[in-house]
Amino acid sequence: MNSMGAKSSKCKTITGNFADVIRGLNANHLTDQVIQRSKRMILDTLGVGLLGTSTEVCHKVTQYSKIYSSEISSTIWGHSDFRLPPLYAAFVNGVAVHSMDFDDTWHPATHPSGAVLPAVIALSEAFPQKKKISGLDLLLAFNVGIEVQGRLLRFSGEARNIPKRFHPPTVVGTMGSAAACAKLLALDRLKCKNTLAIAASYAGAPLANAATQTKPLHVGNAAKHGLEAACLASQGLQGNKQILDMESGIGAFYTDYNPQTLPTLQSYPWLLDQQDVAIKRFPAHLGTHWVADAASSVRRKLMESSGNLLPLDKIEKVILKVPEVKYVNRPSPTSEHEARHSFQFVACSALLDGSMSVQSFTSENIHRPALWELLCKTQLEHPADNTPSFESLYCEVSVTLQDGNAISDRCDTFYGHWRKPLKKEDLEEKFQSNASTVLPAEATEAIIETVYNLEKIEDCSVLSMFLSGQSARVLSEKLYFL
Repeated sequence: MNSMGAKSSKCKTITGNFADVIRGLNANHLTDQVIQRSKRMILDTLGVGLLGTSTEVCHKVTQYSKIYSSEISSTIWGHSDFRLPPLYAAFVNGVAVHSMDFDDTWHPATHPSGAVLPAVIALSEAFPQKKKISGLDLLLAFNVGIEVQGRLLRFSGEARNIPKRFHPPTVVGTMGSAAACAKLLALDRLKCKNTLAIAASYAGAPLANAATQTKPLHVGNAAKHGLEAACLASQGLQGNKQILDMESGIGAFYTDYNPQTLPTLQSYPWLLDQQDVAIKRFPAHLGTHWVADAASSVRRKLMESSGNLLPLDKIEKVILKVPEVKYVNRPSPTSEHEARHSFQFVACSALLDGSMSVQSFTSENIHRPALWELLCKTQLEHPADNTPSFESLYCEVSVTLQDGNAISDRCDTFYGHWRKPLKKEDLEEKFQSNASTVLPAEATEAIIETVYNLEKIEDCSVLSMFLSGQSARVLSEKLYFL
């Protein structure tokens, strides 16, 4: 553990170094690959957030948030009929993004985009009319928020594995949201340090609430609290200026915390350049995506050997070789949230249906008798070489038939993982499928065009207009290109 205690104010600190980088990064630092990857993340996050507005948990937090009002308001994605104060817009939209566990995942493990994007979009709408926030401003602030998360995660070796105690977005996501909002507000060095300090006191939530309606609140709170920290710091509120340096600061969340100074701003090396994100094809914990691909392959083999019919009645047992991840080991899931965090459910669903989708997690599908019959025959094994890391884990599915024959397949990299990223057309198809549940086709097309041209857009408020459902009517008036 690296504890630096109290130092003289003249001495260089990690926290001061982060403040300098947050302040110092500018649009010229963004590389073509970082721009391209972050646009994919933004488009995907908006899509899963729009789909998530229809979930029960999102309805509940929306109703709760309506008790708040202010003269300044921001868009609630998928709604043209009401708006909320920026803090609560960031909260509700952040909850929507994670409400189905359909948002992106990074390595070391966290969901990076959902904590940052709702906060910077809500904040961008709070600026006075004469102070337009450009698409490039938004893109830069978003990337600063992603970068800060990645750097903090690399200060701990244990953070490289699937978490066991804290849900990472509640720790690094809160800090990333705060950094992004500090950037958008153009806070000075001292206020950037205070932003990080304040945000740290909002950080952290236990993993025990995984697979419940409370888990999506983790991402909503990260977005809201990061924005709140930046707003409080902008008013002069102060915190510990060495919050990133200390064992009792962010180090409190990791047993092996070892902070390092960031690279020099000259030709700054963005982590997103080195490490892409995984984009999910169906809404469930990332670890289940290996399971789905392996189980789908086994199903194909079973059908080929059985005259194109799935021999369900002849299956004796199903073995899943997966890493030991306790909160994704759920042999009898009874809710959609539990099903999204169940190796067993995803394996059996993929064996029955051949693939996974949004519809896989409906109550009707979760409770069908054929699925439960398979679940009763399913066992997990944890090979010693199968480490709980999204970089290196694998899944092997083996189905043993009553005649003793066993059919198996293994997935080392699923389609959508950073080693095998979604093609542009598949990403767009996912976005359109998700967004079209709440927005007209014109608005979904306008969002795609806006995101793909984000660095050229003079006033990013057009994005919020499209997210509320307005479309081509405002396009000619509002979509100014730089």
